[in-house]
Amino acid sequence: MKKKKAVLVLEDGTVIYGTGFGAEKEASGEVVFNTSMGGYVELLTDPSYNGQILMLTYPLIGNYKVHPDWFESDRIWAEGLIVREVCEKPSHWKGIQTLDEFLKEFNIPGMMDVDTRSLTIKIREHGVMKGTIVTYTGENPSAAKLLKKVKKQLSVSELDIVGGTTCEQVGEFEGDGKLKVVLIDCGVKRSIIRSLLKRGVSVTCVPAGTTSKEIKSLEPNGIVISNGPGDPAILSHVRETVRNLLPQYPMMGISLGHQILALASGAKTFKLKFGHRGSNQPVKDLGTGKVYITSQNHGFAVVAESLEGTGFQITKVNCNDQTVEGMKHVELPIISVQYYPEWDNQYLFDKFVEMLECR
Repeated sequence: MKKKKAVLVLEDGTVIYGTGFGAEKEASGEVVFNTSMGGYVELLTDPSYNGQILMLTYPLIGNYKVHPDWFESDRIWAEGLIVREVCEKPSHWKGIQTLDEFLKEFNIPGMMDVDTRSLTIKIREHGVMKGTIVTYTGENPSAAKLLKKVKKQLSVSELDIVGGTTCEQVGEFEGDGKLKVVLIDCGVKRSIIRSLLKRGVSVTCVPAGTTSKEIKSLEPNGIVISNGPGDPAILSHVRETVRNLLPQYPMMGISLGHQILALASGAKTFKLKFGHRGSNQPVKDLGTGKVYITSQNHGFAVVAESLEGTGFQITKVNCNDQTVEGMKHVELPIISVQYYPEWDNQYLFDKFVEMLECR
């Protein structure tokens, strides 16, 4: 790996120097951290990271290389990557690419030799911040000029990031059963589609801007609203579509889709201080009392008190901060979860399929 230099500038004026890898370029976004011990390929290709610079808190990254089978989409969506250390001699029987090569292929800058523990503490104390990362050779770029650029960046709540993440045209995925769902693609992960196909359900992915009339014309048995990046409150077009479809189909909302369902019903959302991003978020099921360990990636949550009068009741809460992690409608066949159910919580897809079969 040819060594480069790197610098990170945060909106509060913090300047951090390190070693660069991946592409040699400048990139900007909201700096967030993920506490997962593995899965860096899946994380980088998760569309929900569009518009964000991803920092991984686990100290050694890249030790098992990269393979396309582990992709959650067809590209890297994170704007940049920050790590403590990159493995110089990775090994895996299936791996075909190093992390450095992976980032170069998709023109993404990486930064290592960073005290990620200290930076994570800063973000936990002060909240996520806008930032710019630059990888370079030669003289150091002007930190003062970079800070001016950072301060001019629009916040995540001023951007329709989903518009640049959703699919451009309708996509068909054939299951081996009779059931079919329309999936409103706000930045869907492949593992969500695979979980539905595994249960024989055919999936028609439609762009986030698809109208309720167009979705009805596809004659689905149910609707799935996917995960995705950004602030759900600015997605008025998606919210309106879901509102029009609410009484007519069984529905399942996942992560951003969970928030959109709440907004479509009249509830509110808010921005978390530093978000939930990791594979070990504890979630309590209020019906059974069981606690599930979940994978999550989101920076917004549903305001619990605002669900009163919407027809939704809270089914699950986060054990760390008591935020809403799951809902169900008291009259309609609609469920939603804030976390990713496709890994350790597959039972939720079984429950959704049962709702489709009972329609």
